[in-house]
Amino acid sequence: MKWLAAALAALTLLRLAIAAITPLAPDEAYYWVWSQALAAGYPDHPPMVALWIRAGTLLAGDGALGVRLLGPLSAALASLLLIDAGERLLPGRQAGWWAAALLNASLLFGVGTVVMTPDAPLLFFWTCCLWAIARWLHGSDDRWWLAIGLFAGLAMVSKYTAVFLWLGIVLWLLAVPALRRCWLRPMPWLGAALGIAVFLPVLLWNATHGWASFARQGGRVADFQPDRAVRFLAELLAGQIGLMTPLVFLLCAAGVALAWRQAWRTRDAAWTLLAALTLPATAVFTQHAFGDRVQGNWPAIIYPAAAVAAAGLSALRWRRLFQPAIALGLAITALVYAQAWFAPFHIPPGVDPIALRLAGWDRLAVTVDTARRDSGADFVAVDQYGVAAELARGLPAPVPVIGVEPRWAWFNLPSASLAGRVGILVRSARRDADFDRSGWASVTELTVVARGAAEQFRLYRVVGPAVTPDAVVLPRPASDATAPSTSASE
Repeated sequence: MKWLAAALAALTLLRLAIAAITPLAPDEAYYWVWSQALAAGYPDHPPMVALWIRAGTLLAGDGALGVRLLGPLSAALASLLLIDAGERLLPGRQAGWWAAALLNASLLFGVGTVVMTPDAPLLFFWTCCLWAIARWLHGSDDRWWLAIGLFAGLAMVSKYTAVFLWLGIVLWLLAVPALRRCWLRPMPWLGAALGIAVFLPVLLWNATHGWASFARQGGRVADFQPDRAVRFLAELLAGQIGLMTPLVFLLCAAGVALAWRQAWRTRDAAWTLLAALTLPATAVFTQHAFGDRVQGNWPAIIYPAAAVAAAGLSALRWRRLFQPAIALGLAITALVYAQAWFAPFHIPPGVDPIALRLAGWDRLAVTVDTARRDSGADFVAVDQYGVAAELARGLPAPVPVIGVEPRWAWFNLPSASLAGRVGILVRSARRDADFDRSGWASVTELTVVARGAAEQFRLYRVVGPAVTPDAVVLPRPASDATAPSTSASE
C-alpha cells in the first residue's frame, strides 16, 4: 500500500495549498477572533478550535494558511492512526488502509480538512481515541486507558458532540461480556478521571458565564416540529449521501449494519465497538430530525468508525465497490477544490455555495473603508459576528472595528468607548427590518453596498451613545498584509 501513503502525502500538500489560497469563511474569521482572546470557553463551542488556530498562526502567520494549518496536518495524522486502528480491529483484511482511503474520499472530510471549524480537532481526537482503544484491545495493556481518557477529554474540549464518544465507550464496555471486568479495574477509571480533568476548565467557564455554550447547544434538543419531519429526514439522508459521496455512503451504511448484526449476534469486541461508536449518534440525529434540521456536519463523528466497518465488508459484491467509491469521492472533492480555486464552472452567485460563503469580503472591506473616509468616520461597527470578524481581518490596520452584538460580552476583549464618536455601521440588508436605532445617538443611512452578488449591506453614519455595554474592539491581524488596498479603482 505504498501508493496509498504517497497519495496521502500528495493529498495533504494539495489541501495545504487549497487552505492557503481560499478566503476565510465568516465562521473561520470568527474563530480567529477567538484565538486572539483565548479563554476556557466561548458562547458557541469549547475552546479547542481557538487553540489550534493560535498554534497555526504562530507557525505560519495570520493569513488563511496559518488559520487552517493544523487541519490538513491533523487529517494526515488521523489517517495514519485510522490505518493502524483498522488493522488491529479487523486484521487480515487491509481494513485500515481501505478505511483511511474511504474516509479521505468523503466530501465532508475533504472539505473539512481545508477549513478550520471545531469539527477538525473533534474528528482528530475522536480518531486518536479509536486508535488508543484498538491498541488496548490488541495488547491488553491497561495503561492505554490513560490515552483513551485523554483523547476523549480533548474531543470534549473540541465540541460537545464528543459526548457520543463517551457514551459509545460505556455502552461497549457494558455490551461485551468479556469487557465487563474493566469496571472493576483502576485504569479505566483513572483514564475517565483524566478526561474529566481535561474538560473541567470548560465546565468551570460555563459555570461562571451563565452556562452560555451549554445552553446554546443544549437548547437544540427542545425543538419539535413533527409536521416537518419528512422534510428534515429527507434532508438528513440526502445531505449525508452528498457529503459522504454516494458509494462511500452505501459502503459505510452496509458496514454499520454489519457491525450491528455482529455485535448483536456474537458480542465480538471489535465489531461491537464500531457499532457503539456509530449507532447511538445515528439514532439521536434521526430523532432530532423529527423536530428540526440536522446540520450536515453533525454526523461527521460517525465517519471514522463507519469507514472501518465498511472496510470490514468481506462479500465480493461490496469489495468490488471500494475502488470506484474512492475514485468517485476524490473526483467530486477535486471538483469542489477546483471551483474554490479557479471557479471554472459559471454557477450563478446566488446558488453557488462557495461564493455565498467566501466571495467578495475583500471588496466589501474596500467599499466600507471608502465610505468611512468619505463620511469622516473614525471607526466601523458591525452587529453580526461573522461580518465583524471578516472586516476585522480585511480593513486597514489603523481602523478600529467594533463588535456591537450581545455575544461579545462573553469575550475577553477590550470595551469600546464610542460616546460622541462618528462611525460607520454595517448591517446586512436582510436584517434591516429589526434595526433598533435607539442604541445610537444619531443614525443616518448612507448607501447600500454588495459583497459581489452574494449579499447586500446597508451602511449608516452613526454617532456613538453615552453608554455602549456590548461594544468591544476586535483584534486585528499581526500585520495588515491580508488587508485589501483602499483604492476604489481595484
